[in-house]
Amino acid sequence: MALDPHMKAILDRAAAAGGGALSDLGVQGVREAIRRGASSGARENVAQLIDRRIPGPAGEIPLRIYRPNEANDPPVVVFFHGGGWVAGDLDTHDVICRILTNAARCVVVSVDYRLAPEHRFPAGPDDCYAATAWVASNAAAIGVDRARMAVAGTSAGGTLAAAVAMMARDRGGPRIRCQVLWYPATDAALDTPSHRKFSSGSYYLLSRADMEWFWNCYLSSERDRANPYCCPGAAKDLRGLPPALIVTAEYDPLRDEAEEFAARLERAGVAARCTRYEGVTHAFTGMASVLEKGRRSILEAADVLREAFV
Repeated sequence: MALDPHMKAILDRAAAAGGGALSDLGVQGVREAIRRGASSGARENVAQLIDRRIPGPAGEIPLRIYRPNEANDPPVVVFFHGGGWVAGDLDTHDVICRILTNAARCVVVSVDYRLAPEHRFPAGPDDCYAATAWVASNAAAIGVDRARMAVAGTSAGGTLAAAVAMMARDRGGPRIRCQVLWYPATDAALDTPSHRKFSSGSYYLLSRADMEWFWNCYLSSERDRANPYCCPGAAKDLRGLPPALIVTAEYDPLRDEAEEFAARLERAGVAARCTRYEGVTHAFTGMASVLEKGRRSILEAADVLREAFV
């Protein structure tokens, strides 16, 4: 379908401001662009917000803990931000975490994992799994119910959430009740119809050329393409993974690989719900303060999480 009118207005304003394709900006340029692009709209209040640092596999990991107005021991979602494994932080995805905390009536723990290319794979998944294990081990101290835990993430963070779900299954780690993956990258081959359709350019915010650049920043070696903790689509066995919500965007090069991953989960016997939002681009959820479909996708995730936490 045609672009959502509000989405088109956002894209037209971005195009008028210039800036070019992400892959042309370099690492620091991408980081600055994603920081500038973080929604500047109104931010929901939450009952409590705490920044802290926890031990990680290679130093401390910053966390931000969001708490709703709920009874003791609410469920908990461990959240991983997007940004192509290269950019993003606790602030760039603050709007999403606030809405999700209130709508799902859960604690959200946002993880500021190490970024590439300074810290290539497996640094990101290692930090994210360590943070998830820490939340489970310290559930009583932070006042959450470790029996009702989920993981979630946008874009590269969705890839990391899928990896953490696999790591927890494979390592006998924390029980994950649900995984919410907003437009995740699942395959580094970049050969789907949606990748070919959005092969270059900057108008739709992300292109195949951008993803090739992001993967090149993230991968330590070509062998990583076959590692399911790096590329979840490379997993041979998806059985035993937690139920999933996978959200995709019509105008997104990652659309087809994410939808195929959802289909593979279903074929493996995993309950997987896949929702494509028409007329929007990659990263639309992060525009929730100014784009109704972005907010709607968070509310859909909240509904799925509440059902999983029953």
